[in-house]
Amino acid sequence: MVLPSPNLDDRRFQQLVDEAKRYVQQRAPEWTDHNVSDPGVTLIETFAYLVDQLLYRLNRVPEKNYLAFLDLLGIRLFPPSAAAAEVDFWLSAPQPEPVTLSAGTEVTTAAGEDEDSVVFATTGELRIVPSELIRLVTAPRGGEQTDRTNALAEGRDVPCFQTTPEPGDALLFGLPTAVPRCVVAVRLDSRVEGVGVDPRQPPLVWEAWDGTRWLRCETGEDTTGGLNRPGEIIVYVPASHTASVIGGTHAGWLRCRVVPAEPGQPFYSESPTVREAAVFTVGGTMTVEHAETVTDVPLGASEGVAGQTFRLDRPPVLLDGEPPVVEVSSADGWQRWQVVEHFGRSGPEDRHVRVDATSGEFGFAPALREPDGTLRPCGAVPPKGAQVRVARYRTGGGPAGNVARGAINVLRSSVPYVARVGNREAARGGVAGETVANARLRAPQALRMQERAVTAEDHEIIARQAAPSVRRVRCLPAADEPGAVRVLVVPDAVPDDDGRVRFEQLIPSDQVLAAITEALDERRLIGTRLVVEPPVYQGVTVVARLTAPAAVADRVRATALAALYDHLDPLHGGPDGTGWPFGRPVQYGEVFGVLQRAVGDVLVEDIRLFPADPVTGRRGTPVDRVDIGAGALVFPYQHQVVVTAAEPEARV
Repeated sequence: MVLPSPNLDDRRFQQLVDEAKRYVQQRAPEWTDHNVSDPGVTLIETFAYLVDQLLYRLNRVPEKNYLAFLDLLGIRLFPPSAAAAEVDFWLSAPQPEPVTLSAGTEVTTAAGEDEDSVVFATTGELRIVPSELIRLVTAPRGGEQTDRTNALAEGRDVPCFQTTPEPGDALLFGLPTAVPRCVVAVRLDSRVEGVGVDPRQPPLVWEAWDGTRWLRCETGEDTTGGLNRPGEIIVYVPASHTASVIGGTHAGWLRCRVVPAEPGQPFYSESPTVREAAVFTVGGTMTVEHAETVTDVPLGASEGVAGQTFRLDRPPVLLDGEPPVVEVSSADGWQRWQVVEHFGRSGPEDRHVRVDATSGEFGFAPALREPDGTLRPCGAVPPKGAQVRVARYRTGGGPAGNVARGAINVLRSSVPYVARVGNREAARGGVAGETVANARLRAPQALRMQERAVTAEDHEIIARQAAPSVRRVRCLPAADEPGAVRVLVVPDAVPDDDGRVRFEQLIPSDQVLAAITEALDERRLIGTRLVVEPPVYQGVTVVARLTAPAAVADRVRATALAALYDHLDPLHGGPDGTGWPFGRPVQYGEVFGVLQRAVGDVLVEDIRLFPADPVTGRRGTPVDRVDIGAGALVFPYQHQVVVTAAEPEARV
C-alpha cells in the first residue's frame, strides 16, 4: 500500500475535446462541421491540449502537500544517534591518591590533512582508585581456600593451583577496596613450573567479584606466559566491581581461574608458582560519546495558551540516551515537565511536552474542540508569563563518530597525571538523521503495520526503528518451538586499519538487543515468544594458489585477499554488495570466479574451501561447498593466498 495521491481532475485530452464539442452543440447548433479539418475544431484541440497540461501539473501533488500528508499521519523524521566507545585513560605513573575525571571530559581523534578531529565526551565521572595487594588466596576446585599472604611475604614459592591443575582452580587477589572501571596491573615474579601450556594461549580467565557473582574481565598484554615467568597482566575491571567478604577478609577481589582447554589447546600438567606479587592501578575506563550536553537553554515566556511551541537554536535533540529535561518556572521554583511521545493519554493536569528531535521544537499540549463547541485540553498549559527552559539536552551525533579502534588518542581536556588515552574497540552506534526521502518510503509501511508486529517484515521494520545503528535484521520462525520468533541482529561495524572486520565486532551489544526486545514486546501478538539474538556465523577459510610474475606477486596477493574478504563479508559482500545472504552456501565455482575477475590474467592454479570456527580457530577438512544454515551468515576467516613466480618464457 502507498500513500494515496489525490486526483483533483481526471479528465484527459480527448474527454476535454468531446466535452467542448457537446457544449458547442448546445450553444451554437448551426455549427455542424466538427471534423478535424475545421479551424474551430483546431482551436478546440489547441485549448484542450493546454488544459490537459494544466490538469497534469495540478494532479502532481507538490512536495509541500506531500509533507503535510506525512504530518497528518504522524510521521516524524528520526533524529541522529551518537556513536559511543570505551576509552582507557592511562596514568603517567601509579598515584597514591584517586584521580578523578569529571563528566564531559573531552577526547578526540587526531586531525588529518583533509578531515577535522572528531570530539567525544565522557558520559560520567571516572575515579581512578589506587590499589595494592593485601591478600593472596588459593582456591582449588572443590577444596578449602588457603591464605598464602604470609608465605608470599616470606619469599616462598606459592603454588597457584593444585599440584595437577584442574578446571575451576583459582588464585584470588584481595585489594584494599573495589576498583570499578579501573585498569590494574598484576605484577608477578614466577618461574617456569606450569608445564604443558602454550604461553600464547594459556587456559586462564581473569574475573572480578561484583557482590553476587564473578564477572569475566577483559585482559590486555600478558607478559607472564600463563603465570610462568616474571611479567605483568593488564586487567580491565568492570564497573560493577564491589568489595565483599571472602574467606573472612573484606576486600575488592580479583581472581585468575583455570578453564577447560579448547580442542587442540595445551593444558597444565603442573601448577605454576609465584614468589612475588603486586597489584597497582595504571588507568581507568569510561564510556565516551560523540555528543555534547547543553544545559540551561532559555526558550522564552509562555503566553498561557494551548499548543504553544518553542524551538532550540541548536538542533537536533538526541533521544538515544537520557531524554531532554524541560522546566517551567513557578512560585515554588522550576517544575519539570515530562517529555512524551504523544498527548493521546494525557489528562488536563498532566505536565507533558512533546519534542520534535530533528527540528528541536518543543510543543505543549493542544486543546481539541468537542462537538458541543467546548474545548478539551490534552494536557496542562504553562501559565502566562512563566519562563520555559531546557535544563539539559544532548546534541550532535551522526556517522562521523564511528571511528576505528585506536583512533581516539588525543586528550583534549587537561587532566593531571593522565598521560594518554585510547579506545580498544571501534566506536559504533552513530547514525545520521533520517531524510525526507526515507520518510516517504517509511510512510506506507507505517500505514500497513499500524504499530503491530504480525509478519516477519513487521518484526524487521520495528527492530530497525528501535535500533537504527544495526546493519541487518532477519526474522525467522524458531524451528524447535511453535509460536516462537527469532529476530537475528547484525550490528554495523567499523573495519580496522587493514579494512577487515573482526568477529567480535559482529556481536550486537546488550543495550541494542534490549532496545529491540522492548520495542517488539510491546507490539507482538499475544502468545508469541521473542528471541532476539545475533545469527550463527559459519567461518570459511579459502586457501588459494596463484601463479604470477615475481614483480607483481605482492600486489596480486593483496588484490586476491581483498577480493575474498570483500565477497564473503557479512555486511557488504555477497552477489549484490549488500551483505552475504542468510543461508547462502559458499561454493567452489563462485569463489573461483571472484578470484579470477580480481586478478585478471593471472592464473588461478588451485582453490580449497575449509569450514572454520571463528571462535576456536579450528578448521575442518577441505570441501567444494560450505553449507550455511537458514539463520546463519558466513564469516571470512584467515584466508591464505600463495603466489608462486611464473617461469619466464623461453626465447626461440
